[in-house]
Amino acid sequence: MGLTKRISSRGKKMVLNPTVMRWLSDDRVMKAAEGVMGARTRVRAAWKILRDGHDLPAVDPSLDDFIGENVEASSRTNGHTNGHGTNGHTNGKNGHNGHAAANGHNGANGALKQNGHSNGNGHVTLTSGVTLADTVTLDQALRERTSLAGIGGKDVFEKCYQFLAADNARSMGMYPFFRPLDLNDGPEAVIDGRRVVMFGSNNYLGLTTHPKVREAAKAAIDRFGTSMTGSRLVNGSMKLHNEFEEKLAAFFGKESALVFTTGYQANLASCAALLSNKRTVAVIDRNVHASLYDGVRLGQAAGTRLVRYKHSDPESLDAALSRLDAGEGALVITDGVFSAEGEIARLDELVPVAKKHGARIFVDDAHALGVIGPGGRGSAARSRSRSRASGAGSSASGRCSTTSSTSLRASCSPRAPRRRTSLRRWRRST
Repeated sequence: MGLTKRISSRGKKMVLNPTVMRWLSDDRVMKAAEGVMGARTRVRAAWKILRDGHDLPAVDPSLDDFIGENVEASSRTNGHTNGHGTNGHTNGKNGHNGHAAANGHNGANGALKQNGHSNGNGHVTLTSGVTLADTVTLDQALRERTSLAGIGGKDVFEKCYQFLAADNARSMGMYPFFRPLDLNDGPEAVIDGRRVVMFGSNNYLGLTTHPKVREAAKAAIDRFGTSMTGSRLVNGSMKLHNEFEEKLAAFFGKESALVFTTGYQANLASCAALLSNKRTVAVIDRNVHASLYDGVRLGQAAGTRLVRYKHSDPESLDAALSRLDAGEGALVITDGVFSAEGEIARLDELVPVAKKHGARIFVDDAHALGVIGPGGRGSAARSRSRSRASGAGSSASGRCSTTSSTSLRASCSPRAPRRRTSLRRWRRST
């Protein structure tokens, strides 16, 4: 027997030895082997965590450059820096320490500078009476939020007592979240007894305070109570729901519709259902609403890959779709109207790119329904009407799923009946 055969024979005997087999099948041994093989990378990662702590996710996921794969194919900026900076504003790593300076001015140490002026002590005082030194302290506190992994101990609630950034911001009158309103009656609101103009509302049509809507809501409570006392899946569905969904589908000219309790739930459920296998890729505009990012994250748990294209840029979308493997299916996700910018998606340019690569399109029309398009039918209807007017063949029909501010998902189908219902008659009947 040759040397090679003897070595091979003895090797097989060693591997097939019961003791060796027991060791090889032990999960602890395999994990230890993996740890040894990836020791260099693991040590580097561990050292980074010990040094910097875990980073918390950005409040706005579109500002986080480390989510998914980013495609920046076009040099065109559309007036935005990283998809967000407008009118001289910068953000991300282009602004000092990643904070914006209003009116195009850079604030020292990344603090917000807005109509500031210098006082006799050489300190800059903001209009709210907060000094620049205070903003530096606040900036340091906000940076410390990334080190939450290093505070606290066995008691998981300990870090809640040690996290003080929000309290510091409140004490300086600079905390912008959860401000309680005395009254919100549409275009105006009352805060601490002072009437102010409301710019943050999505009540575009003023229906929440419309007398007829209020009367209908009161009548519904008198008849049906304040709750369905169960989920729609079990015992919370009524014929009233079905009638409403049929009218919505007819209004949009679609095959069917499904009503959710909130727009957030509509995006979560739709993305989780559509992005449910490892051969699906979510190709999203980096400026989409945070609820869509959360929905994609549920898909990522099932193996979906996330790729982001440059904001409202068909060339970047084309580059992102071109990089996909032949066996991968893509769902292009965009807002119909981007709520922060008030910018309308360029569907008449994005749809042909998606069709070119055989991709599907998901449009969140929360800020478009009732506002734009023929009869207020949203951004996809607006794109179709513009395409017909120009003679172009970039209709989005049969290629999209739409979510709206009424927590609606209208499922699209190439064979969906093209029923038409006037907006006025639809409102009257509902």
